[in-house]
Amino acid sequence: QDYFTDENRVLRKDPQQDYHLEYAMENSTHTILAFSRELHTCDANDKSITESTVRVIWAYHHKDMGEAGQNYHGLNRGTKSLRLLNPEKEEVLSASLPYFDLRNKDVPVPDKDTTYWCQMFKIPVQHEKHHVTKVEPLIQKGHENLVHHILLYQCSSNLNDSVLDYGHECYHPNMPDSFLTCETVIFAWAIGGEGFTYPPHVGLSIGTAADPQFVLMEVHYDNPSYTEGLIDNSGLRLIYTPVLRKYDAGVIEAGLWVSLFHNIPPGMPEFVSEGHCTLECLEEALGAERPAGIHVFAVLLHAHLAGRAIRMRHFHNGEEQKLLAYDDEFDFNFQEFQYLKEERTILPGDNLVTECHYSTVDRIRMTWVRK
Repeated sequence: QDYFTDENRVLRKDPQQDYHLEYAMENSTHTILAFSRELHTCDANDKSITESTVRVIWAYHHKDMGEAGQNYHGLNRGTKSLRLLNPEKEEVLSASLPYFDLRNKDVPVPDKDTTYWCQMFKIPVQHEKHHVTKVEPLIQKGHENLVHHILLYQCSSNLNDSVLDYGHECYHPNMPDSFLTCETVIFAWAIGGEGFTYPPHVGLSIGTAADPQFVLMEVHYDNPSYTEGLIDNSGLRLIYTPVLRKYDAGVIEAGLWVSLFHNIPPGMPEFVSEGHCTLECLEEALGAERPAGIHVFAVLLHAHLAGRAIRMRHFHNGEEQKLLAYDDEFDFNFQEFQYLKEERTILPGDNLVTECHYSTVDRIRMTWVRK
């Protein structure tokens, strides 16, 4: 039956029944109910289902509902953030594909709120072109809330193996000069995300002279409780194949530049910031190298605890196109790639606007925006 709840958490039967049971199955261990409903039911007691994040709340009791109403679920309850309309990833990977791991080794996480740790790695696949087809996070057990995001940067090919000997805190005055050569992001993962599978016709190129030989892995540790003595060994697993795909993958970053000029006042129920990837910028970036444009197949929307909604707007010839990606119900703990239903072409002379909505209504101090 279709029920809804009020601010007092009281369940009430909905006079407009919009959920329809498709089938049901029960055995000694499982009860399975499959149901359907319209995305927009025009019922004030139902939440519309969009491409934004949805918090699915579940609860159950071992006894069926009686005449007196539902039984209290006790501890049999939970919640999970999902994107119900995100297209499914097509898994066309062989279990026997080779892989290599880029993993931190016994990194001491300081007892402070935020730490960015950088470690250089050498790509073991060289001398022949291969395509990375999937990247999986390797988060140390128990550190799921400690590791906030991981970025992989391509570094100068003029480095030598001596840069592999040490890791160091990123953006620190004493960090090695070699880290400054690592500017181009080739992969990104954020908290709550699972492995990223490239579409069947796309792969991240490795192994050629133009591909990264050295990469810098930046791990953002989030330690708001200032826990001491944490040692971390998290990282990424890259699965690759010698069977080449039609297109090489890359990353375009768009958003707000991290600087002291970007801050959010306290006590704001909504505060909007915009980051502009201007037409001049895209003309310069794509005009000579990619005059036919680039094709976007997935978007990762990234923000921190004050983030409430993110929208990626796309303009062509001065006219706004359909939103490239959006999440009006942003969940800090569920930051996963959105696969586009149809690839979007970004042309030289287009422009992109990243619109970030924040709430600081529960804060009494200024918020400084982090990476």
